[in-house]
Amino acid sequence: MKNLVLPDQVPVMPLPGALLFPHAMLPLHIFESRYQEMLRFALSAHRMFCVALVKPSRPQWQSTGDFFHIAGVGLIRACVGSADGTSNLILQGLRRVRFNAFAQSAPFPIAKIEPLDSQVSTSVETDALQAKILELYSVLKENGRPLPEKVDRYLSHLGDAEVLADLMAATFINDPLRRQQILEELVINQRLRLVIQYLREETGAD
Repeated sequence: MKNLVLPDQVPVMPLPGALLFPHAMLPLHIFESRYQEMLRFALSAHRMFCVALVKPSRPQWQSTGDFFHIAGVGLIRACVGSADGTSNLILQGLRRVRFNAFAQSAPFPIAKIEPLDSQVSTSVETDALQAKILELYSVLKENGRPLPEKVDRYLSHLGDAEVLADLMAATFINDPLRRQQILEELVINQRLRLVIQYLREETGAD
């Protein structure tokens, strides 16, 4: 998906508690009129939009300063509309991006985006961190929190540290600010460390 060319600007859907990680699938129910309009815009253009986390200190967003400006951009993989104008869709995470400016702020934001690349350095430490995450995942499975079977098979044969960190964070880290921190961390080994720390703290695993 990294080879997919991103547009210079995309719509943004600010949400409380929700983030979009690369490689992850996010189901969304679109019911607000402004987001119905945003969805029509996205479908008529590149089939992409960003999901941005609304800052917890803001009960709801009213301006572009009310949500984080590092977010995930996703591709609409499936979309089913209803007669009442609402839609259910699946958004597939593509890349981390930074919002550099806004071409529009209402009724929905349109951000000028800059793709963010992770700093990957394959090393013995990276391998050890990946192994620890897979060990923690085995504990989670034993405690009855497995991923869907297809994803489980995928993870068990995974050699990509970036994908592993992002999928585990998207699936098992509950605290939105912790997920935001992981999303913003571009150094892979540090991202892996954060996932391990937060998995231990949130699940009680060793």
